[in-house]
Amino acid sequence: MSRRKIDSVAYLDSGALIFGHAPHPVSTRSGLEIGGGLVYPDINFTLPPMLVTEDSLSEVIGNYREITEGICRRAAELGAPGFVAEIETLPPMTFHPEWGVEVCRTVLEVIGEYEAKEGIHAAVRMTPNDIREGRELEHMWHGSHWDNIMATFEGAAEIGAELLAIESVGGKEVHDEAVMYCDLPKSIFALSVLGALDMERLWTAICEIADRTGTIAAGDTACGFANTAMVLAERNYIPRVFAATVRVVSAVRSLVAVECGAKGPHKDCGYEGIYVKAMTGIPISMEGRTAACAHLSPVGNIAACAADLWSNESIQNIKLLAGPAPTVSFEQLAYDCRLLNTASARSAETALLLRDLHADSDSRLDPQAYVLRPDVAVQISKELVQVEGDYERGKLAAKLALDVMRQAHQSGELLLDEREESWLDNLSYAADDLPATAEELTQEMSDSCENYDPMKYDLKKVGGR
Repeated sequence: MSRRKIDSVAYLDSGALIFGHAPHPVSTRSGLEIGGGLVYPDINFTLPPMLVTEDSLSEVIGNYREITEGICRRAAELGAPGFVAEIETLPPMTFHPEWGVEVCRTVLEVIGEYEAKEGIHAAVRMTPNDIREGRELEHMWHGSHWDNIMATFEGAAEIGAELLAIESVGGKEVHDEAVMYCDLPKSIFALSVLGALDMERLWTAICEIADRTGTIAAGDTACGFANTAMVLAERNYIPRVFAATVRVVSAVRSLVAVECGAKGPHKDCGYEGIYVKAMTGIPISMEGRTAACAHLSPVGNIAACAADLWSNESIQNIKLLAGPAPTVSFEQLAYDCRLLNTASARSAETALLLRDLHADSDSRLDPQAYVLRPDVAVQISKELVQVEGDYERGKLAAKLALDVMRQAHQSGELLLDEREESWLDNLSYAADDLPATAEELTQEMSDSCENYDPMKYDLKKVGGR
């Protein structure tokens, strides 16, 4: 499948960019129409602290059965119209694809049992852990790491997992350095050169598996890039305006999955999903206040503005006073979705009011929230689709994000302290000084990135490397 460049936006007006509705909804076998008018819970869960080994596999499977039974039972009790259950494999489950597939089989079996006796509607999203990191990695696109990821996708798709997704890591080894030093050129190199290059190869392969198995290539997320920056900014280790800029640039990288054939929903921990939806019209999963079990954030409300699935990020199977944590987390998602769907059912005006309340309650207080406003996402997206090339889009995304934040601060729509203002200026200077071409940036980066091996991306060594 060849990559189809997206050169126009799906929304000319931000008023239509709203939760539960997408121009290109995704339909599942169980009857969910994601983006077709309802917001569904997107429940994500994982094991309690434990080792995943061959000896513990039966206990692992028992945990996933218990988790899924609790979720299905609560879904039936709450009258939820449907949900998506996401399996994010832990690294051993991808290094041993048969383990990940067995976990998937267990979740599917429980859902099937409850569909038969309770009439629940659910789909499973399989998200193999991207294990392409570390000293033993031979190459990004071949070797045992790549083969195990593909085998996990293939095996899960063949037994009934319907949505295929991943949190891919191409370029992350460089971006980790960029975040540490708030190095904008290095960030853009990681996201818009290395990341985009990896996304094209990876998502071409995932889409081929989806086509072959009759499943849906869903979407990626820049979690390891932009969410890392967000969490560090929340802890006051790095400036918030840097994390906000990274968020917008990350949309260029995540867009590549759709250009290669992904249909959505875009994955939950990619807050850049609102940009992907604005440009492509595919449905998106988002997470906000309900993800506090996994990480803190400044975007708890605004993240819901355009969500078609509403997620909790991930939660361990531990006991809370009310019951197992995944069951509790599902209930929180279900009530949020019920409110969003009731607003949509009442009137388009009511839904728009609720969306704008979500946006306005967060956007003035943090630049990371401000760049997720629907009007800002549409404004920037209109500019991004007009330029060719991932690097060119990445450069433009950074400049537009910085300009938008500056204008909002000057107008009083965004609060920034002196430190953030200073960094806004510094980052703007860095954006203006970016090399003209991706080739020039690649040459500059070749000797300055400590953990970068160009040979693993089929790129030539430059200079002393």
